[in-house]
Amino acid sequence: MRLRLILVLAAFAVVSAAGAAQSTSTWEADFDEDTKSWKEIQAQIPPYPKEQNLILVEAGSETSHKFYVDAPSVSVGEDGVLRYTIVVKTTGGATNVTFEGMRCETREQKLYALGHRDGTWARARNPKWQRILLRDLQPHHYMLYREFFCASRTQPTPPKLALEALRRGVGLAQSRGTDD
Repeated sequence: MRLRLILVLAAFAVVSAAGAAQSTSTWEADFDEDTKSWKEIQAQIPPYPKEQNLILVEAGSETSHKFYVDAPSVSVGEDGVLRYTIVVKTTGGATNVTFEGMRCETREQKLYALGHRDGTWARARNPKWQRILLRDLQPHHYMLYREFFCASRTQPTPPKLALEALRRGVGLAQSRGTDD
């Protein structure tokens, strides 16, 4: 009797595990189909930024570097990616220029190109989407995501609205009273 009970329980466990694996694989396939539906377009590198088009990004007191967005470079592609050029002026006197993209729905950022002093661009060697986190060395990504470019968290802010908020120095999330 005891052996029969053990065999029945073992058979039940095997059937349950197989059913759970099948439902998990179905769920994962559904999830994979959702993620496959998004396709990134080829990013067009914008003209090199001009000093008169730079808007200061208030990135907080964690760093003494100055971060600027090149206003004419801010756009939203058909793929829903908000693309922009960032100019970082370090306290040591260096200037770094990058062309980047931001996906609001996944909270990710990607580097497309690096600017050279002579006004030319070099494409990034192996660009990959990276999660946007609050970091001491790069607070501008988090600030741009949270306050200006992805205030709704699910879709990009229209460029005109984002640029107006940047010029005012007041984030859209702050003005709506939302928080992360």
